[in-house]
Amino acid sequence: MSGRARPSGRGLPPDPVAARSPAVWRFMGVYFARYARRHLNAVRIAGWGGAPALPASGPVVIYCNHPAWWDAAIIILLAQRFYPEAESYAPFDAAMLARYRIFSLMGAFGVDLDSPRGAAAFMAASRKILERPGRVMWITAQGRFSDVRERPLGLRPGVARLPELAPDALVVPLALDYAFWEERGAEACAAFGPAVPARDLLALPRPERLARLEADLTATLDRLGADVRSRDPARFTPLVDGRRGVGGVYDAWHRLTAMLTGRRFVAGHREGRAP
Repeated sequence: MSGRARPSGRGLPPDPVAARSPAVWRFMGVYFARYARRHLNAVRIAGWGGAPALPASGPVVIYCNHPAWWDAAIIILLAQRFYPEAESYAPFDAAMLARYRIFSLMGAFGVDLDSPRGAAAFMAASRKILERPGRVMWITAQGRFSDVRERPLGLRPGVARLPELAPDALVVPLALDYAFWEERGAEACAAFGPAVPARDLLALPRPERLARLEADLTATLDRLGADVRSRDPARFTPLVDGRRGVGGVYDAWHRLTAMLTGRRFVAGHREGRAP
């Protein structure tokens, strides 16, 4: 377990690297996987949208849209599945982090991007995190909850400055979408877009750099949205399978009738109840 920084006056650790606890990170990954199984039908990754490999020479910046409360849990599951050996970090609303301080032990650091001081603190923490390879920074780049269909995405300009802090980084768009299909629980769907070396982005002025990042994420979201609308599980790889069926008295009754009639009970609407 890494050492922990002494809290600042606002109750937030000033150094996210020192505050992070690998043991808490692993424990919360198990917790959120169980939580997703209980409350979602599945967590799915698009067949074309797997995560790029962790580079040997630099960190990774993964920026995504922010459609739902579930985003933090899904990001944790993706991080532990695709980058289990890496150190993951993420900016977090400062007021919310003061309420849910356990996230600071998982690599979250408080930011207030509505003030110049908060923006400066974000850049300072990002510089510290991105100074070494083997680290992944996850950013909900819209900085607010936003419908997955909203266009333009309106990414915050800070994400375009991160390549300046880490020219050796790999910058990756991540699309998140949620939908209800045939089952009681929702489908949480994700897809990584093509990675771009930070040095390639540095060749662009900041406004054009931000536009490029937004265009890449928009294209990834549009492609994922087409797969989600198809309602075809074959287009995805399941990362977490939830509990099928309605549960309670409804499933208990159908389980009993299946047993009495010699049929095999299969929970879930899509599969039906097979003979």
